[in-house]
Amino acid sequence: MKYLCLVYGEENKIATMDDHECLACDADLRASGHCIASEALEAVATAATVRIRNGRLSISDGPFAETKETLAGFYLIEARDLNEAIQLAAKIPPARVGSVEVRPVRPIREQPRSGAHEPA
Repeated sequence: MKYLCLVYGEENKIATMDDHECLACDADLRASGHCIASEALEAVATAATVRIRNGRLSISDGPFAETKETLAGFYLIEARDLNEAIQLAAKIPPARVGSVEVRPVRPIREQPRSGAHEPA
C-alpha cells in the first residue's frame, strides 16, 4: 500500500538541518524499495493558494493556513501496512524538529467515489 509522508516543521528549524542527512535517508528508503518519490519544497513565501468559489478564481500568496509549521516536503512510500509506514517515517530526519504526517494514498483511479459519500 502507498503512504504519503508529509514533512512539517518551522521553516527556520528545517533550514538548520543538513540536506545530506535527508538525502542519505532518501537513498536508504530507495535502496530498500520503499521510496517511490520524494522532494523538498521551497519556502512558503514562494507558494500560492488557488481557490474556485462561485465560478471565480481566487489566488492568495502563501499557504492556505496561518501556522508556524509548514509543509517542507514529502516522501511517497510503499509499505505493508500503517505500522511499517510509521516505522519508515520515524527515520525521516526532520521528524526530530517537526513532524511527519503519514497518510494512506486513496486509490482514486482504481476505486473512484461518486461524490455521494461523506469524507471518512
